[in-house]
Amino acid sequence: MKKFLKYAVLLMILPVFFLSSCEDEGDDPPPAPSNFETMTEYMATNGLDLDDILTDWITTAEAINAKNVDEYYIIDIRKSEDFANGRIPGAVNTTLGNVLTEAQNAGTKPIIVVCYTGQSAGHAVCALRLSGYTNAKVLKWGMSSWHEDFDSWSDKVNTENSPNWEAAPGDIVDNITYNEVPEFSATSTTGEGILAERVEYMLSNGFKGIENGNVLNDPTQYFINNYWDEGDVTQYGNIKSAFRVKPWTLENKNYNNIDVSEQVVTYCWTGQTSSMITAYFTVLGYDAVSLKFGVNSIIYDNLTGHKWNKDTQCMNYPYETK
Repeated sequence: MKKFLKYAVLLMILPVFFLSSCEDEGDDPPPAPSNFETMTEYMATNGLDLDDILTDWITTAEAINAKNVDEYYIIDIRKSEDFANGRIPGAVNTTLGNVLTEAQNAGTKPIIVVCYTGQSAGHAVCALRLSGYTNAKVLKWGMSSWHEDFDSWSDKVNTENSPNWEAAPGDIVDNITYNEVPEFSATSTTGEGILAERVEYMLSNGFKGIENGNVLNDPTQYFINNYWDEGDVTQYGNIKSAFRVKPWTLENKNYNNIDVSEQVVTYCWTGQTSSMITAYFTVLGYDAVSLKFGVNSIIYDNLTGHKWNKDTQCMNYPYETK
């Protein structure tokens, strides 16, 4: 009889146990979104996707000179001694790391960021656009385009004839789905706050570039993203083992096609677009670098466009000194 009572009590308790267990499991809160998820959701829904940042982001010396330069707030991020030796009239001098502070003085004027070649300015303009300065632009070719006295391009163009350049029609690696995203810490818990922290992080680490020799030596050491259209690869070829993740947007979750475990090298024609992308990727948490001077430093003689030409690119406009 006692045994029967024990079993009866046990049979009554077990359903309660299982039900409470199921309820506990159902009541478990979902895991909190990561900093990456919180930030990128904010970016994608607030006009800060990569394709938004890369819309109308660059201008020319001719376009600036055609207007009164006073209509622009021109921020020159070159070294102070180079700025003193020659600058666009009315330009102010600061560092890449301090560009957001300087931008506060722009008022309603469109911001133009000037550097030596148009490459490090890409990092600055990416930071500005992610921080609300949607009219900020890069001066194409940098001060090299303003006057030949500041030409930093001509001795950088080259044709390498490297065995690690895949000749036309190219041989791009098929995109892979990795389903891993960057991880990083943040003090803020909001998308806007996390983004601000990441932009400051990117700026504090300076321009992230890599020489073509390092990449061409052994391309397999990197995750290489050729930021060209498919037809351009067919015409010119590509760096061996390169992927081509273009278009790349947060909305389409193209970050799943980037290997977060490797250093990400993006290359384009001149290193100017890839600088913008590299800055963006750095904000997202990737170990990213831009191939300096793009393919102008690798297949210059083969290019029929998108190439530096001192005779046509140096405008020789007046400049100030002090």
